[in-house]
Amino acid sequence: MVFRPGDGKAGAAGALLSPLDQKSLAERVHGHEGAAEDELVAHFRDRIVFLAIARTRDPEMARDVAQDVLVAVLLALRSGQLREPERLAGFVYGTARNVINNHLRNRGRLPPQDPMDAAADVADPADAAEQAERLQLVQRSLAALDPLDRKILLLTMVAGLKPGEIGARLGLKSEVVRARKSRALKKTIERVRRLSRS
Repeated sequence: MVFRPGDGKAGAAGALLSPLDQKSLAERVHGHEGAAEDELVAHFRDRIVFLAIARTRDPEMARDVAQDVLVAVLLALRSGQLREPERLAGFVYGTARNVINNHLRNRGRLPPQDPMDAAADVADPADAAEQAERLQLVQRSLAALDPLDRKILLLTMVAGLKPGEIGARLGLKSEVVRARKSRALKKTIERVRRLSRS
């Protein structure tokens, strides 16, 4: 099974899933409905890649991790392992966290006992759902940015590049990159705050 960006339903990745939608999707996957599996992949794949890049800072590894997460989630759903299908998003992100941590441990990048894992293991599943919603707010805010500003922000925050490196890639002076990055970051923070209040 190979999942590529854009697989599944167009536009499905942008919408928030209500608890009822999550339950319906999980039950349809459990019923081995191919269209539901495509829909799940389309909705969660880019989000999982984004999380994995943020943790690993390795886009290639992030794509591998996303594939592993989606396979694990689909297998779990097909076999009826999700007890609360209305919390599908929390289940997907919890699975993603565990798979990412396993990949990092296997490469010696994470200590054997990560204190963040211990805290997350005792967390309420509702916290995972809230975290998923916050991630969606950030993604919506990033999507509203000017494409160049978004690219600068992602190259800074995800790829870890310096303004001079970004400028060389995009044909801009490093001062311009710094100014655009600062404005983009402020706009994103303000938009997330505004969306979280609404």
